[in-house]
Amino acid sequence: MIYQAYRTQANFLDQVRPLAAAAGSALRLPWPRLGQDWPLRRFAGVLETFANLTVIHSRLPFEIESVADGNCLVPVTEEAVYSTPFATLLHFKKATGAAQPRVLLVAPMSGHFATLLRATVKTMLTGHDVYITDWHNVRDVPLADGGFDFSAFVDHLIEFLRVMGAGSHVVAVCQPCVPVLAAAALMAEDGDAAQPRSMTLMAGPIDTRINPTKVNKLAVQRPLDWFEQNLIAKVPRGYKGATRQVYPGFMQLAAFMSMNLERHMRSFNDMMEARAAGDRSKFQFIQAFYEEYFAVMDLPAEFYLETVKLIFQDHTLPLGKLEVHGRPVNPGAIKRTALLTVEGERDDICGLGQTLAAQDLCTGLRQYMKMHHVQTGVGHYGVFSGRRWNNEVYPMVRDIIQMTN
Repeated sequence: MIYQAYRTQANFLDQVRPLAAAAGSALRLPWPRLGQDWPLRRFAGVLETFANLTVIHSRLPFEIESVADGNCLVPVTEEAVYSTPFATLLHFKKATGAAQPRVLLVAPMSGHFATLLRATVKTMLTGHDVYITDWHNVRDVPLADGGFDFSAFVDHLIEFLRVMGAGSHVVAVCQPCVPVLAAAALMAEDGDAAQPRSMTLMAGPIDTRINPTKVNKLAVQRPLDWFEQNLIAKVPRGYKGATRQVYPGFMQLAAFMSMNLERHMRSFNDMMEARAAGDRSKFQFIQAFYEEYFAVMDLPAEFYLETVKLIFQDHTLPLGKLEVHGRPVNPGAIKRTALLTVEGERDDICGLGQTLAAQDLCTGLRQYMKMHHVQTGVGHYGVFSGRRWNNEVYPMVRDIIQMTN
C-alpha cells in the first residue's frame, strides 16, 4: 500500500512539473514591466525549482570522461568486468599503459546509487586503477534471482576482489565498512591470495555504541518487528522485481531529509533565489547536488533488517558475535592487510570513535600497519567529497596504498 500510494503521487507530480516549468518560463518573458517585477520573478523561481526537484529511481551517469595524469588528460571509459543480478563490478579504464595500484571502492547500499561517490572516484583515478561496486536497484531484480542479505554482501566483496586479482586494495565508505572488514577477516583466515593489501574504512559504523548519533538512537528505540511492519513494502506489479520485499529508497530519502530538514529548506530557498536573480551558475550547482541526492534505489528487505539488527541493535562485530553464513568473523585473523580508518569531526551520521573501533578489533596487525585520521571541519560527506577530501584525506589514502603496494 505504501509503495502504491507513492507511485500514484509520483505519477501525478510527473504530470504537474512540466506545467510548473512552462509557467515559470512564461513569467520570465519580456512582458512590459511585468517581467521585471521581483515578486513575479521570485514566483517563477519557485515554480522552476519545483520542476527541477524530482525523485528518480535509476542511476545517473558517472560522466567521468577524462582524468589528469601528470600534465596530460587521459580518457576514461567504463567497463563492466563482472556482474551478478544485484551488482556490477565497474572498472574505470584509463587509456594509459602505466601500471597503477588496483583499488576496489565499495559504495554504500543505503538508498543511493554508487554515483554518490563520483567525486571520490574522480580523485582516486589520478593515481589508481579504480573499480567500484555498482549496486543495482533491487526493485528491478526478478524474485527468481533469489535474496540478498548481509552474507550475500560479503560474498560479493570477496568475489569482486578475486576477479580483480591478488595485490588489490579496498576502500569502503560508510555502511559497507562492516562487511568489508568481515570479508577481509574471512579471506585472511582462509589464506586467500586475493585478500587486500590495504583496507581503508571511512566514516563507517564499526561500533555504534560509541558516541551514538541520532541515526544510531533511532535504530535502537524500536524493536526489529517495528521496522519490518512499518518500513518494508512489496514492489508493485509493473517492475521486474514485482512482489519482492524491499525497504523503499523514497522512504530512506525521507528519513535522511527529515534529519537535516532546515539545511535542505535553506538550500531549496537558495536555489529559488538564485533562479529568480538569474544566477544560473549557483542554481545549476545546487540542482546538480539534488539530482544525485534524489536518485534513490530500493534495498532488499532482508539486507536492511539484518543491518539494523546486526550492526545497530546487537553490535555483533565489536562483541565478537558477527557471523557470515554461520561462520564467525574474527578481525584478529587479519595480519597482512594494512588498515586506515578515517572519521569526520562533525559527522552526525557516524559518530567519532565508531570507525576507530576497527583498530582495536584488528589485533593481528602490527602497530605500524594501522593508521587513523580525524578530518577536522567536515561532516559525513566531507570525509569522501570536497576540498578537504582532495587535499587532506585522499593523500593519506594514497600513502597507505603506496606503502603496501
